[in-house]
Amino acid sequence: MGDLLERFLSGDQRALARTISLVENDAPEKDELLRNLYQRTGRSYILGVTGSPGAGKSSLVDRLVEVIRKRNETVGIVAVDPTSPFTGGAILGDRIRMNDHALDSGVFIRSMGTRGSLGGLAKNTKEVAKVMDAYGMDWVIIETVGVGQAELDIMHTADTTIVVLTPGAGDSIQTMKAGIMEIADIFAVNKCDMPGSDMVVAEVEMMLNFQDDHIKWRPPVVKTSTINKSQGIDDLLGTVLKHRDYLSEKGIFKERRQERAKNETLDIVNHQWQRMVQQRIKLPGRVNDLLEKVAIREVDPYTASESILSWILNDSGIKRD
Repeated sequence: MGDLLERFLSGDQRALARTISLVENDAPEKDELLRNLYQRTGRSYILGVTGSPGAGKSSLVDRLVEVIRKRNETVGIVAVDPTSPFTGGAILGDRIRMNDHALDSGVFIRSMGTRGSLGGLAKNTKEVAKVMDAYGMDWVIIETVGVGQAELDIMHTADTTIVVLTPGAGDSIQTMKAGIMEIADIFAVNKCDMPGSDMVVAEVEMMLNFQDDHIKWRPPVVKTSTINKSQGIDDLLGTVLKHRDYLSEKGIFKERRQERAKNETLDIVNHQWQRMVQQRIKLPGRVNDLLEKVAIREVDPYTASESILSWILNDSGIKRD
């Protein structure tokens, strides 16, 4: 692992790819790797891009990266694709869509399958973003599977979240669902050269008017097109930078980062606990015997779960309150 870390810290992209693979696959050395990289994190600005399938998220990210690279800033991209519930595979196609950046040493693209995770993000997305942060990327862009009522994880990961909408797809109605309006720091009405884009903008602005008394930052609505000379892309990045300045000036950026660090610690505790429970359950013995009794309805699941927790805590020397 020492050689891998040394190559990683020297800027070797192969070492970056290898480190991400170890983190994504929950390798035994993952925790030690992240522990060694932690002090190097906290410098990247994390931008989340979400929206319904077909909204043009990947193309929009591709054009945003072009503009960011003109500023001579580096970019790490985490593109999350849905995993098939039948085969367990995923079509990780974002490297094809963003092929123009394949040979750019200032851009690193990683596609990830959700592997059954809800919330629009793969389970280890935050950790992969952290690895890119430690590598020294100025920006980390996370593109989620698609927007929906369950896909709110991105707002707890990204510093700025862009929700991508398109004309004629019913997206403006989708945004009215609980939680969707709240996750957007910026709305991008993509494919604005299509009929109906002005109506989408008007509908989103109208819905934002109902929230004006409750929000400090009013999410701007930016019209973009990745086909017609990358229309609105400069404006979109400019709006992201304005939001970043707003967060810094109001002290929100520091406050959010500190809160996320606390929550991350609790998430790790929860993950470690689940892993410990799973390991104990896989062992032959009284747990499996009890599960068999549940299966034939001799014991109810609630009593069984209480017993299993008690056994694990007692075996670990932990006292229950």
